[in-house]
Amino acid sequence: MTDDAASAESDQSEFSRFLTGLARGVAGALFFALPMLMTMEMWYLGFYMARERLLLLVILNIPLLVLLAHRIGFEKTVSWRDAVRDAIVAYGIGILTSAIVLAALGLLRGDMSASELIGKIALQSVPASIGAMLGRSQLGDEDDDTERKSTPYHSELFLMGTGALFLSLNIAPTDEMIVLSYKMTIWHALVISLISIALMHGLVYAVSFMGGHELSPETPWWHAFVRFTLPGYVVALAVSMLTLWIFERLGDSSAIEIMVSVIVLGFPAALGAAGARLIL
Repeated sequence: MTDDAASAESDQSEFSRFLTGLARGVAGALFFALPMLMTMEMWYLGFYMARERLLLLVILNIPLLVLLAHRIGFEKTVSWRDAVRDAIVAYGIGILTSAIVLAALGLLRGDMSASELIGKIALQSVPASIGAMLGRSQLGDEDDDTERKSTPYHSELFLMGTGALFLSLNIAPTDEMIVLSYKMTIWHALVISLISIALMHGLVYAVSFMGGHELSPETPWWHAFVRFTLPGYVVALAVSMLTLWIFERLGDSSAIEIMVSVIVLGFPAALGAAGARLIL
């Protein structure tokens, strides 16, 4: 085989892998974001939420996708340039998928203002683009697993934050969040906080799930608890606070009400953070 033929075959193979990644991205965007695409509160938020907060969410999503792409891009990423390219592709998939699904559901109409149309698509494209990127990890084959990079500590925390954000985006816009925060007392919040920490620690370390970070017999239990579980829970709470603020769920609430709301949302966010360490 000549050098030109070998080069052409290599380029074709890379293009084929990239197309496969695109297909997984579309599937991931639908699989992970469809519940939000069919949630009434998300439709209304795209219409009335403050545009500066929506813009902030969109801007924050860009570096998140770049960092996530560096970890699990549509094909093996070697440089940050590859990661930026994959992030742009993922965002494009998220925007296109959101527009098509919303239009198919009759939620985008010609009589709507440009602000409402753009707002709905922009809001939904955030979870859809994350779903597109996660599709490569979740829907990949065994060969993809061999390409996974070793994960330094700061990347572990970042992946936790990504998982926390994704589940927070699912739940924060719903009215049930407000109802639960109103009905719960500080004691309920304390119990939920303890349960969140226990489940988060147990999910990653005590249960032998595929991809879990099982402790060696020589490692004391508190090492993982202090190094990963507690910082991960703090990350989940911080993401919950940010998500509630962006979605204007805090309003004029008192400090106690805000704390309870954050802890309530921190429950699924903590599970999302733990789950991210298992699947990414």
